[in-house]
Amino acid sequence: MSSSATPLAPPSERPAVVGPGDERREQIEEHEPRNIVVLAAYQVMLRVAWIFKTESVIMPAVVDTISGAGWVRGCLPVLNRVGQSIPPLFMAERLRNSRLKHRWLFVTTLMAAVIFAVLSLIWFVVEDKRQPWMTVAFLLLYTLFFGIIGVNQLAIGTVQGKLVRAHRRGRLMTISGIVGSIAAVTAAAFLMTRWLALPDSTGYTWIFAFVAGGFVLAALLLGALIEPPDEQIDTPRRTPRHHFSSAWQVYRQDRSFRRAANVGMLFIGSILLFPHYRWLAAEQLDTGSTDMVGWVIAQNLGVGFFSPIFGTIADRHGNRIVMRLEIFLGALVPLLAIFMASGWVPDGGDWYWIVFAFLGLVPVTIKTIFNYTLELADETEHPRYLSTMRICFAVPFIISPLAGLLLDVFPAESKFTGVCILFGTVSLLMIIGGFLTFRMAEPRHRPVDTTELPAVRG
Repeated sequence: MSSSATPLAPPSERPAVVGPGDERREQIEEHEPRNIVVLAAYQVMLRVAWIFKTESVIMPAVVDTISGAGWVRGCLPVLNRVGQSIPPLFMAERLRNSRLKHRWLFVTTLMAAVIFAVLSLIWFVVEDKRQPWMTVAFLLLYTLFFGIIGVNQLAIGTVQGKLVRAHRRGRLMTISGIVGSIAAVTAAAFLMTRWLALPDSTGYTWIFAFVAGGFVLAALLLGALIEPPDEQIDTPRRTPRHHFSSAWQVYRQDRSFRRAANVGMLFIGSILLFPHYRWLAAEQLDTGSTDMVGWVIAQNLGVGFFSPIFGTIADRHGNRIVMRLEIFLGALVPLLAIFMASGWVPDGGDWYWIVFAFLGLVPVTIKTIFNYTLELADETEHPRYLSTMRICFAVPFIISPLAGLLLDVFPAESKFTGVCILFGTVSLLMIIGGFLTFRMAEPRHRPVDTTELPAVRG
């Protein structure tokens, strides 16, 4: 369709049903309060498990135990993002055409549990962790895990888009954020402290096993979800070219999505720094493993603090304004880390937890971006739009290993200079992304500038 076509009405004002829509919508709205509670409980259990594998603290510490090289730490974000981006692109059409979307949640959650059960077993059996094959095995399992999690998160967004109306998704984020933070912090305070204190990093065996158990319990909670089945549609075989062409069409032809994706790509670079926050504190402030528990707790309390605030604003005023606030605030975090590690703050190591508290903004902002994406498309297009946004998120991570290598090439006496360059650049890109939100549409308040997306031929 040409650019002069009449813009579509906001998705929140369009019918989001297929087939016998009225009856199906009545069932969804009837069970919406129950499903919000179930989905919140599921996400709470995921949070409890996830705190024991936090990407900004625990997983970089594991890499430093088996390797210690900055470029290996730098591989974590790119493997994370590629894993979360490519598999969802290939699975989006199957998910869209499946009758019961929550089954995808159940299966992928159990598969994620298996990965960490294997990691726990390897860590228990192998005595000498500093072996090249250990690094390779860990990175392979790490990539496989996030490939599974990418499909899992795509399914979460799709189920949420189907079962929870737009103006109540912030409520779901609020409940899961507050309760999840309290539960996760409590578990970390009682268990992680003991396990990290065990000699020779043996505590990671228990940490990985706990993550696996948490994922299993989260999967079991989904049995209480009530989801009306959709019409079964056979999914034809598609080539990889088709999937990438489909994503490119969404980005190229939907201007509202493209503007949001550009903002997302500038923001998501913040995750490039995740593996280096802990390393920076250890190098500059001489912090140790006992500090890690406090940082993990601070980050999760940050999620619990920011989730209800921004969730409430999103329900009342839309996700665009929330994205803007979150991104501008998040852009200050790398600068805060530099300031804390510079030596200008007396006892900076004791106050470094503040950096991790504000890092809690990152997962909250990612959820906001995905909630905004859901409002740009009809329900049947949710998997396609979400998977395309994940592909866009992966683009900045091509340079992630180079970011870690930058810290390696600086001599010991100049490493902080490399940190300032890397952290300052990421902060600047996020600020640019914040200003670009002023060009985005608010789908609840005015028509979205979009075009009809024709089918892609394989």
